[in-house]
Amino acid sequence: MSEVSDVVATGPTSALQYVRLTVEMADAMAELELASFPTADPKDLYNAQELAVLATEFPEGSFIGFDSNDRDVPVAAGLGIRVNFDLDNPQHNLKEFVEASPTESGDDPDGLWYYGTDIVVRPEFRRRGIGKELYDLRKEVCRGMNLKGIVAGGVIPGYAQHKASMTADDYIVAVTAGELYDPTLSFQIENGFEAICALANYITDPEVDNWASLIVWHNAEYRAG
Repeated sequence: MSEVSDVVATGPTSALQYVRLTVEMADAMAELELASFPTADPKDLYNAQELAVLATEFPEGSFIGFDSNDRDVPVAAGLGIRVNFDLDNPQHNLKEFVEASPTESGDDPDGLWYYGTDIVVRPEFRRRGIGKELYDLRKEVCRGMNLKGIVAGGVIPGYAQHKASMTADDYIVAVTAGELYDPTLSFQIENGFEAICALANYITDPEVDNWASLIVWHNAEYRAG
C-alpha cells in the first residue's frame, strides 16, 4: 500500500490522508465500492480490473482516502476521467458514455472537462466532511490541468418520496430553489454545482426509476488555449 510520503492532501475536516489511485489498490477499492453501495447493481460499480486500468491511464484524477491509523483499507474515494462533454446534448448513460471513449478507462487525454465517475465513502465514515474534501480535490485538478470544470451524473435519492407526484426535472428544480431537500443534490448545490437537468436511465436505481441529475461546476480560472 502507498507510503505516507505519497499523501497529496490531508482532509482539513476528516483528517483522512488522500493519495492517488494505484494499481495495487484495485482489489481493496473494488471491495470499497460494494461496501459503500450494497444495494446497487454491481454492473454500475467499478470492478478491480477497471480500477487498475484507471490507475494506469489517469491516476491524477482519482483520490483515495485512508484513515491515518490504518493505511491498508481505503475508506473513501473520488474517481474521475477527462472527457469532451456537450452540454447542449446532456442525455447519456454512464456506462455507454465511458465505453464510447478513446481509452479503456474512459479517460480522454484531450478532454476539456473532468467527469466525476464515482464518489464512495464507507458508511461508518460518512458525515465527516469527506464529500466536500473530495470535491475540492477535483476542483484543484481542474485548475491545475486548465479544464473547463466538473460534470457528473448525481444520484437523487430523495426523489423516491416524490416520484408519484412530480417529474424528475420538476424535483430537481424544487431542490435547486430550496423548496425540497435532497441529501445528495442539495449538498452538491451547496458546493458550487448547478443542477442542469434530469438524466433518464443513467444508472440502475429502481427506487428513483433510474433517474439522476446532471450537475456542473465551472472553473472560473479556465483559459481557452
